[in-house]
Amino acid sequence: MLNWLSRRWFHLVHRNNLVYNTCWEDPRLDRVALELGPEDTVMVITSAGCNSLDYLLQEPKGVYAVDMNPRQNALLELKVAAIRNLDYEQFFQLFGFGSIAKPKEVYKQQIRSHLTDPTRKFWDSRFHRFFSGNGWRNSFYFYGSSGIFARLINLYIDRVVRVRPDIQQALNAETLEEQAEIYTRLKDVFWSRFIRFAVSRDSTLSMVGVPRAQREEVERHFEGGIGGFIQQCVEAVFVDLPLKDNYFWRVYLTGHYTPECCPEYLKPDNFQRLKDGLVDRLQIHTSSILEFLHTNEVEISRYILLDHMDWLSSVYYPVLEQEWQAILDRAAPQTRILWRSGGLKTDYVDQVGVTVDGQDYQVGDCLSYKRELAEKLHAQDRVHTYGSFYIADLIRGPNVNWETAAT
Repeated sequence: MLNWLSRRWFHLVHRNNLVYNTCWEDPRLDRVALELGPEDTVMVITSAGCNSLDYLLQEPKGVYAVDMNPRQNALLELKVAAIRNLDYEQFFQLFGFGSIAKPKEVYKQQIRSHLTDPTRKFWDSRFHRFFSGNGWRNSFYFYGSSGIFARLINLYIDRVVRVRPDIQQALNAETLEEQAEIYTRLKDVFWSRFIRFAVSRDSTLSMVGVPRAQREEVERHFEGGIGGFIQQCVEAVFVDLPLKDNYFWRVYLTGHYTPECCPEYLKPDNFQRLKDGLVDRLQIHTSSILEFLHTNEVEISRYILLDHMDWLSSVYYPVLEQEWQAILDRAAPQTRILWRSGGLKTDYVDQVGVTVDGQDYQVGDCLSYKRELAEKLHAQDRVHTYGSFYIADLIRGPNVNWETAAT
């Protein structure tokens, strides 16, 4: 019954809401792992679209952003229209500061006519509210279900434990030693019994896109449970990794980026490169990965699967099997696949059954893992909320170049 209720709540949140207002995966790691070239085609789950734009800056042949949630694709489409039709200062106000002066006029005069009908319908009723900078959610980054969670955390910081000065000092610290000293002061105050309880609830986790199946993956390998895992992640961010360029945590702890600490697509030179034509290499598809691969004939050489396989690993395991079969069938001769997991291991992936040239295999037989590189990059992850990171080359499949793949 608890599992059923958890799934119902998760689907209720995700069916009716924009969930992610910014990507929560570090593309700096992905750039190293993907080794993108001019002939590569990339398939990525859209999320908030930030990383799709980041991959375009590496100038691959094409990027295909795929998401079942039309609201996530509406956000990416809005970003594309804004890149094409706004100047840099306006664009940074929208997606850097999270608000803009005269949002109704900007939307109606410069953006609206460049959106598709479904996306226009979504933003017609939301753009002014999301980007006006008014009300208790005074930034776009406090909208969407993950944004509501971020705003509540900020209210807790400002009005309950009252540690805003320490948070700001940590974000601007010049050294890890300074960060660690500040976190020592914060730790016992911030991690109250209430906050430990709140971050362990399925209802809270659903707001930031963590289904019960993913929670169970974490708890299979981490003795402290999901609450202990989250606390360990936060401690690593504040103690072990520089916060000065950590735009992931800055935006959720303040509601905005700064020109010095922001995603690559928000930097002036990169904005201009996207505007000058790179954004034309992007295609947006509202569908599941399985549907996309069945209905599009393009060969994909780079798959970025985020953490969605955790979602499929229990109740939807047959879908996971069909998806991997489609990946093998559609993969280019030299294909690399990236994914993340809330768990410390993803044993279930290697056990998925697939067929290649009439022979039965498990997915683990079809992959060559880059474990050393993945572990090195995972330790540098500025987000640091995932338990593990995987980089794998495809060595079996109908189109695989065996000689090159083996090398």
